[in-house]
Amino acid sequence: MIKNLKNEILNPCGYFGKFGGRFVPETLVPVFDELTVAFEKFKKDKSFLLELQNLQKNFAGRPTPLFFAKNLTEQIGGGKIFFKNEGLLHTGAHKMNHCLGQGLLAKKIGRSRIIAETGAGQHGLATATMSAHLNLKCEVFMGEKDVARQRPNVFWMENLGAKVTPVNTGGKVLRDAINASIRDLMGNPKNTHYLLGTVCGPRPYPAMNTFFQKIVGEEVRKEFLKNFAKLPNKIIACVGGGSNAMGIFHAFLDDEKVELIGVEAGGHGDKIGQHAVRFSNSGAVGISEGMKSYFLQNSDGQMENTDSISAGLDYSGVGPQHAFLKELGRIKFTSARDSEVIKAWKILARSEGIFPALESAHAVAETLKIAVKMKKNETVVCNLSGRGDKDLFIVSRAIADKNFRDFLKTQI
Repeated sequence: MIKNLKNEILNPCGYFGKFGGRFVPETLVPVFDELTVAFEKFKKDKSFLLELQNLQKNFAGRPTPLFFAKNLTEQIGGGKIFFKNEGLLHTGAHKMNHCLGQGLLAKKIGRSRIIAETGAGQHGLATATMSAHLNLKCEVFMGEKDVARQRPNVFWMENLGAKVTPVNTGGKVLRDAINASIRDLMGNPKNTHYLLGTVCGPRPYPAMNTFFQKIVGEEVRKEFLKNFAKLPNKIIACVGGGSNAMGIFHAFLDDEKVELIGVEAGGHGDKIGQHAVRFSNSGAVGISEGMKSYFLQNSDGQMENTDSISAGLDYSGVGPQHAFLKELGRIKFTSARDSEVIKAWKILARSEGIFPALESAHAVAETLKIAVKMKKNETVVCNLSGRGDKDLFIVSRAIADKNFRDFLKTQI
């Protein structure tokens, strides 16, 4: 294994092995050059980091809890299960970590307008919240399919003062919102910062968002060593673009005995268009959305449609660092079906009183499979990247909750 993987994943050149890079229109080269230089400067600036730490603690609510799931552990009967509950962060997900970092950075380079893409709505909500707090204009691009299934977050974003722009091209999901954001940036390069919401895209976004997200794993590592004088045996996280996974994995990349497991969206079938599993026979290396990585694409390099019960994992690409670490064998990737996700959602709710986001429930599903095979003195940490408030309408439909649906009819 490569030594100093933690440093390699933050490589300022933007390449991670053969993956990554910056494949953008010429008009955007100066924009991303300026952003890269600013990020490399301010990530070492003590006053910038102090301001960020203050916001993380007093505005966002860090550190988030590392919670021992005693009831679920006893119910499963295997290894000890811990949850890193990022759902308790302000706005309900890990997304606030990189939104605060990028928002402060945007102000340092004189940007007054923020644009962002969102799928599940959590990144859009965090961006809109940060923009309101830092007095920045905000526009969020969101696929029409996701607007319909994540309507609560649209409501919150709009009431925070953000403009939510539905995208009706392509599959009307996350990748289409990303493309719309890039087009907007090309038209407004001087006053606008594109706050990309995951570890995808051109340099410097993968390394930059990992830098702002790595606090998740650093907190886990610190608490485990303090309380148990050892590291966890396994860490599990869901992977769409991959920001929450890189956030919790980064601190452990050089600890070979800690197994890292990423869980993709298995959807409802094995055929193209029924899932979002990039690391399978369906996925292939390609170049799209400013980066070289794995994508679900046809023989002509055009992106295939994907499907998942979770809007945040319904994405044809994956961050280049994940592609690099997968080929190194440092991260093992698996997937969870929609049916397994709903089952895991129910189990966690009933056993521990936690409603996970459907994205996070993919990681919970894998945790349930793995923990039962572990020894009682072994430990597994599952990253609950967000809470499930936003998924109310999707889950109520999936579990056929007649009482709730009847109530909704009375409100129309």
